[in-house]
Amino acid sequence: MNFTPMTPSHIEDLARIVSSDRVSTGSSVLDLHAKDQSQHNPVRPEVVIWPESRDEVAAIVTYAENQRIAIVGWGSGSSLEGNPIPVQRGIVLDFSHMNKILAIKTEDFQVDVEPGLIYQDLNEQLRYSGLFFPPDPGARATVGGMIANNASGTRTVHYGSTRDYVLKLTVVLANGEIIEIGSRSAKSSSGYDLLHLFVGSEGTLGLVVEATLRLVGLPEEYAAAIVTFPTIQAASEAVVEIMRSGLNPASLELLDAACIRLFNQEKNLGLKEVPTLFTEFHGPYMTYLVEILEMVEEICRDAGHLGFKRGLGREERNRFFEARHELGEMVIRAHPDCGTQVIDVAVPLTAYSDIISSASLAAEEAGIPGYAFSHAGDGNLHLNLAGRKNNPNDWKLIEEISQELVIKALSYGGTATGEHGVGMGKKGYMAAEHGKSLHWMKQVKALFDPKGILNPGKIFP
Repeated sequence: MNFTPMTPSHIEDLARIVSSDRVSTGSSVLDLHAKDQSQHNPVRPEVVIWPESRDEVAAIVTYAENQRIAIVGWGSGSSLEGNPIPVQRGIVLDFSHMNKILAIKTEDFQVDVEPGLIYQDLNEQLRYSGLFFPPDPGARATVGGMIANNASGTRTVHYGSTRDYVLKLTVVLANGEIIEIGSRSAKSSSGYDLLHLFVGSEGTLGLVVEATLRLVGLPEEYAAAIVTFPTIQAASEAVVEIMRSGLNPASLELLDAACIRLFNQEKNLGLKEVPTLFTEFHGPYMTYLVEILEMVEEICRDAGHLGFKRGLGREERNRFFEARHELGEMVIRAHPDCGTQVIDVAVPLTAYSDIISSASLAAEEAGIPGYAFSHAGDGNLHLNLAGRKNNPNDWKLIEEISQELVIKALSYGGTATGEHGVGMGKKGYMAAEHGKSLHWMKQVKALFDPKGILNPGKIFP
């Protein structure tokens, strides 16, 4: 598609829609909105705008469609597949000024929010009401970005992904029309499920300007344990048995020996540098959680564990999982002369042991520093690879490893992206994963965005 290059006249028109101090063509601003945390090449937008209301968003999008200018929504830029990179330049809408909690409906277990709200900030405010928003992708992601990518995280095995907590959305369509989809009801059988069509659409069908989210009660008690194993296979066996037992873990994170080595270097955890399972459980009473951990320890013992280190209570749990959440930064610090790429696939549990073993082996055989970690309870694997900057051979090997793991995941009936979205990085696998249904996805895109102005260059090959 051909898009209109922006001129000073376009910028002046946009500055009349919002105040001029919220429109920028400054080099540093454009650079900050040219790339996310992935290794995809940056592309500068032509202008960045900070809207403060749904009506401003609608007016800007209407103008963009009339002028055939590409437009991309921006949360915090924490995505990992090039999802918000403005590959056709044009307009970036930075939603950081639309970051309010509009209403907390405690009795309904609901909250109304704007899309630029950081989810950790949301939970900080909600804790006073005894409620929280469970999806936990780790980075300081915005709610709008989480909805666009259907973000998940460490607690997905128990609580589900962002999709499970979106009740209602207000969306600006490509023609500037504002629609409301979904309802405040806990369930509905009314009409097509447009609500979940927009969740995970990466801003290619419309821009979310308000969301009603479902909340759950904060757990009374927490318990966690770190379990070490001689092999990935032994740890995987324990994962399957824990899931089969009905013990309902809140988190099941399996990390390879390379990850544990980093933890010991930076956090002095004193762990054996072997495959390690991080587990977390929530419950109403500590005595209940003590019994749960006893059963988990028995399962892990039967699988041949090397050690079982339990931590009871919120502080111990936080100490255990602090290291897990900081893993990405640890890899960067450990390889200062490298860029990093995180591969994200998911498979059925029966294939989980093979895919995580294959990931570690592929990195080792290629001579590329690799760190395999996973949301084991739902079969979601990440492989963080460190390639030397300006070394084409390293990045060729990384691309080969990525392709090998994605093809293997698809062969098991899995997916090319468990939680990072398609963006630019995974669109080449969409045909292999979706077959003929990809044609109908394109039809949906054409229906909602006939001029293709919304986040062009994403999802579709």
